[in-house]
Amino acid sequence: MGNARDIKKRMNAVGNIKRITRTMQMIATSKFAKAQQTSQATRPYTDTLFGLVAQLAESGVGEGHPLLTEPSADTNELTMMISADRGLCGPFNGSMVRTTLKHLRSESAAGNGKIEVVGKKGASALKFNGYKDFIHHTHIGDKPAFDDIERIADRFIQMFVDGEVSAVRIVYMKYFSAGRQKPEVLQLLPFSTPEVESDEAATGMQDVYEFSPDADLLLDTLLPAAVKAVLFQCFNDAVVSEHIARMVAMKAATDNAGKMGHLLKREYNRVRQTQITTELTEIISGAAALE
Repeated sequence: MGNARDIKKRMNAVGNIKRITRTMQMIATSKFAKAQQTSQATRPYTDTLFGLVAQLAESGVGEGHPLLTEPSADTNELTMMISADRGLCGPFNGSMVRTTLKHLRSESAAGNGKIEVVGKKGASALKFNGYKDFIHHTHIGDKPAFDDIERIADRFIQMFVDGEVSAVRIVYMKYFSAGRQKPEVLQLLPFSTPEVESDEAATGMQDVYEFSPDADLLLDTLLPAAVKAVLFQCFNDAVVSEHIARMVAMKAATDNAGKMGHLLKREYNRVRQTQITTELTEIISGAAALE
């Protein structure tokens, strides 16, 4: 059992930590609400683009398109990891690093290829694991702007078309709901057209689409837009997942600080009671000795 003064100092320290973690939890909750709204607002646009590309693919358009064709040359891949700039967000950064390292070590084309990182935590982890030749994007932050993502996507498209890389893959935390997020490795390029269910088997009839402008010209416009939309959605999902992880981690820290405070208060009361009992015993003994 410790000294009452030391226990009191620990109680004050735990109280300060509890106030800090509660504040961080409230900030993360506010940021999560805004980020979730942004992520949900961009998803219909991405899904609509997928539907248009799927209709064009069904009509037989797109064969031989540079963004849909696997390159003949066996060049290296480009891997981008989306991590966080700050910690205290539970397993978020750890999951991103483990998924990225597993991908780089299991795929030789990725391990020997180009690497790009978003977030200070991911960059530090890659350096610690021996990966030092990579591009670190420091201007994105937790509020990604579409203009910044568009420039990155244009560069990826140009590198893929020029044959500098054979594929572009994004390692990010996919957001499903507030209770479920999962790290994924998404193939951004070559772009794979989404599969849609056909009504031909059920009705015996096949839909015929008319495109204006020309289907090939339309696909030349839609495919780069779809690549940019998918990449932007990856960033939005990663930001939402980061805020959820930080919110959960700070709530757990606040609860633990509260429990620790109760235990310290109980221990402090026992020490004080022992001190009071000792002092009363000394007073009674001294009074008895004077009689």
